[in-house]
Amino acid sequence: MKFSRRGLIALVAFAALQTSAQAAEEVNVYSYRQPELINPLFEQFTKETGIAVKTVFAEKGLIERMEQEGALSPADLLMTADVGRLVIAADKGLAQPVELPEILDKIPPALRDTGNLWFGLTMRARVIYVSRDRVTQDTFTYEEMADPKWKGKICSRPGNHPYNLGLIAAVISHKGEAAAKEWLAGWKANLAIKPSGGDRDQAKGVFAGECDLAISNTYYMGKMLTNEKETEQKDWAKATRIVFPSSPEIGTHVNISGMLLAKNAPHKDNALKLMTFLASDEAQQLYANGNFEYPVNPAVPASEIVQSWGKFTPDTLNVAEIAKLEKIASKLVDEVQFND
Repeated sequence: MKFSRRGLIALVAFAALQTSAQAAEEVNVYSYRQPELINPLFEQFTKETGIAVKTVFAEKGLIERMEQEGALSPADLLMTADVGRLVIAADKGLAQPVELPEILDKIPPALRDTGNLWFGLTMRARVIYVSRDRVTQDTFTYEEMADPKWKGKICSRPGNHPYNLGLIAAVISHKGEAAAKEWLAGWKANLAIKPSGGDRDQAKGVFAGECDLAISNTYYMGKMLTNEKETEQKDWAKATRIVFPSSPEIGTHVNISGMLLAKNAPHKDNALKLMTFLASDEAQQLYANGNFEYPVNPAVPASEIVQSWGKFTPDTLNVAEIAKLEKIASKLVDEVQFND
């Protein structure tokens, strides 16, 4: 009887340890990507692994927060909507390399850090939305955005937004700073209205007749076409069509959403499991289909809606090389007074 009681106590203690261990099965994500875009992925990951994903979302300040928290930061992963923030975080020493073949084999070298400090997850193209009613031209280059024939015809969000900085930096990469500044000044001269709003607002501008061309990311077209809460966005999308710029040196500029493993990740093993899952064929399909983006994994096809927009030749320059020039791009935006 005495042994039995001891056995019972040991069994209860073991159960308590198991419960404690299960409670520790979590991973903490700091995310610049909106929760509705990534929560379906996290829910599937938890379903398959039992590891809970805890997310902190913010539009700005997460990198600074990680810096301030230092070695005590609870962040395991950082997820961003653009490559620029990944490069900034890595340059600040907030990342650690990941060498898992399960990830390296899925993500092409041009879409990840050369030292494997960060990785692309989805890709989107920076394209031209043109008016279906007022524009018959089927081919464009980025250079043509500065052609005087489009004076007063172009809508754009502010030049210092990361999406536009990426495009400007790509032009700097291929043409040099002086040529990029001249091009940017020409683009600014062709603006129909003061740059404002987001990419969807530019499509709205085309719909309203404020402009004939708008600069936007591809995935916003899918978001608008399927928006059942704000159905007026369907009309904005239907008023436009996507043209992929085909500049001789650049092709079509692309940017990425991505991830990195935090330098002081307290749940490193779980974080690596989540990163491996996000790079998998299954997650790439979920992510790309849900967000109307292009999978970075070349083995995974884009959704039918995305494929319907046509094919393009993406810039082959490593996105990290482009991101490093975003500070110069921002300087040029100020110099040509793009946002004024």
